[in-house]
Amino acid sequence: MKTIRVNDIDVCYLVEGNGPWVALSHSLSCDLTMWDELAAALAPTFTVLRYDTRGHGGTAVPDGAYSFEQLAADVTGLLDALKIERTHFLGLSMGGMIGQHLGLLAPQRLNRLVIASSTSRIPLEASPLWDERLAIVRAQGCAGLVEATLGRWFTPEFRAARSDMMQRIGRLIANTPAAGYAGCVDAIRHLDITARIGAIRTPTLVIVGAQDPGTPPAMSEVIASSIPGARLEVIPSASHLCCIEQPEAFKQLVAGFLKTDS
Repeated sequence: MKTIRVNDIDVCYLVEGNGPWVALSHSLSCDLTMWDELAAALAPTFTVLRYDTRGHGGTAVPDGAYSFEQLAADVTGLLDALKIERTHFLGLSMGGMIGQHLGLLAPQRLNRLVIASSTSRIPLEASPLWDERLAIVRAQGCAGLVEATLGRWFTPEFRAARSDMMQRIGRLIANTPAAGYAGCVDAIRHLDITARIGAIRTPTLVIVGAQDPGTPPAMSEVIASSIPGARLEVIPSASHLCCIEQPEAFKQLVAGFLKTDS
């Protein structure tokens, strides 16, 4: 992994593989290692760029609230710094929210867009949930969120069968800096771009796990129906981190969609 100066912060990133560029953007409370399996699967045919979002992993953790305009600018700044003119972009959850903003703000940098386990709007009635999570983080750090988050991110069957993966992802959640979590939550909880995403013209694939309680299939249906020509794929027996719970199905959907332009 390397770091590079982007928008007055140091951004941690990793480049692997050979072929057309594809950038991977992780969820809240994870880092670029969330994509280990997918990156390895794509590297033989794509040059894979992974990065840690502002406030996460090895990237700097500025204090205060972040915005999606800022998080999207971090991506375009990273592309500029690495001299990448255009790329495919795949974002999951928060990463998918960043991807939608890139589709609106910097479409000239995108070839194809994959939005996984995401939404275009956080309803106002979800505010108490975010307040509760922030209170836990202030009192206990992000370690206090581990069990509840794993319960939302994976089906009970997968959790029971893969204690190794629960430990791995649990560590990512626990190690998320409190200031980074809070900064990104401020962007997420105010997300409301459903009325705008119809302007996205980048070819788009929308993926969701059939059993995702956090960003259920109905939210992905809204995204897919709002973006002209977007395709929706629902992965059975998967919850929020469907890229980890059903890696083969996820990889086949992504690789098939991206290779169309490769």
